[in-house]
Parts: sequence; structure tokens; C-alpha cells
Amino acid sequence: MIRYDLICENEHVFEAWFSNSSDYDRQEKDGLLCCAVCATSQVKKAIMAPNVSTSRKKEQRRETEQKALSVMSADARKMAEAVKAEIRKNCENVGDKFADEARAMHYGEKESRGIYGKASPREASELAEEGVGIAPLPDACVPEEGKVETKKLN
Repeated sequence: MIRYDLICENEHVFEAWFSNSSDYDRQEKDGLLCCAVCATSQVKKAIMAPNVSTSRKKEQRRETEQKALSVMSADARKMAEAVKAEIRKNCENVGDKFADEARAMHYGEKESRGIYGKASPREASELAEEGVGIAPLPDACVPEEGKVETKKLN
């Protein structure tokens, strides 16, 4: 899996994941890319810097997410909130254990259930190679950690 920062003609920056760089090229050529904020199809790769996590970057990301939400149409916000509610209601946040949990369910070591969490690009790539069905959630649809209801396993 490869992650690209994309930018639309309205200067909205968002991330997207692709199986490989040729997958991005094919989707761009076929006109399948669209902005996650305003839905325009005029999208291209944004300039990317190495990803070094800092508290300043986390705060900037939160501000960017809030800005994107404020630009979204009222209908899109309602849909994103509905998706968040469904995820909170029906899925468990397994955090950094996402790859291990998804793999265990795929191989029948654990009972299948709805989960979400965090996976590194390497973990996501390995899961895809193993045939484990995963998909990234758009930032607007990820429940805030403070609102996540955890479910007891026993």
C-alpha cells in the first residue's frame, strides 16, 4: 500500500491509499479520483515531505480536519456523523493492534467482528498481500477516541 497526499483545484489537501503507484496513475487517468472535501474531480498529487510525527503536526492535522469539516456540505456532515455513529455502535476500536486483530479474524483464530484502529503503511501492505479485507476510513468518518464505546470480549 502507498499513501499519497492529494490536492484539489480548491486547494483541499487529503490523503488517499493505493495498492501501488500504477493504481494511482490508472485511477487518475480514468477520472476516478475526487476530493474528499468538495467532491471535485480535479485532483492531483500534492508535494509530500517525509512523515515525522510531532505534536505540532498533530495539532495542524486536527485543525485541517476541522477546516475540512466546516467546508463540507451539511448533507456530507450528516452522512459522516451517521457513519461515525454506526462505527461506534457496531465496531470495536482495537487501536494499534488493528493488524494483529484483522489477521487473527482472517485466519479464523478469532471470531469475526467489526473493528477499526491504526495500521502502519507496512502493516496495511502486508494485510493486503495476505488477502485480508481492509479499507482506510476517511478522516471525517473516524470516531473521536473519547467517544468510542469499548465492548468487553468476555
